[in-house]
Amino acid sequence: MSAVRPVAVPAAMGEEDAELLTLAQEVLAKVWRDGRHEVASAVRTADGAVHTGVHLEGSCRRSSICGEGAALGAARAAYPGDLPLSVTSVVSVQIKPAGQFRVIAPCGVCRELISDYSPDAVVWITAVEDDAVVPVRALDLLPDKSRRVW
Repeated sequence: MSAVRPVAVPAAMGEEDAELLTLAQEVLAKVWRDGRHEVASAVRTADGAVHTGVHLEGSCRRSSICGEGAALGAARAAYPGDLPLSVTSVVSVQIKPAGQFRVIAPCGVCRELISDYSPDAVVWITAVEDDAVVPVRALDLLPDKSRRVW
């Protein structure tokens, strides 16, 4: 794939989350394929570890896996088995048709998944109003979410 312009690190984003942004962009630049691998995610867990995942499109849409779900699964697999998964930050990117990365909000299913495991995680999204990349608490992406103890 030809060079894709990276997302500039937002002023409000600290070094640790900037690392997630960089990693997500690197992963997607490496594996991007239209219609197959269009989103990459990077998550940081409470122990400081970083895990990445990439979107896997299936031939029957229900079999597809989002980048966020893949990254959360990798984090769970590496996290101590006796501790509940605790994610502190999530950054997901896609490539816009204009050849530039874009930070994206998780889909509805991934919002549920992230908030089920880590309701207080910081999820970086691009605001609709002004295209600013901003942090949002995972649970705030789902107003009036049903809460379940995991």
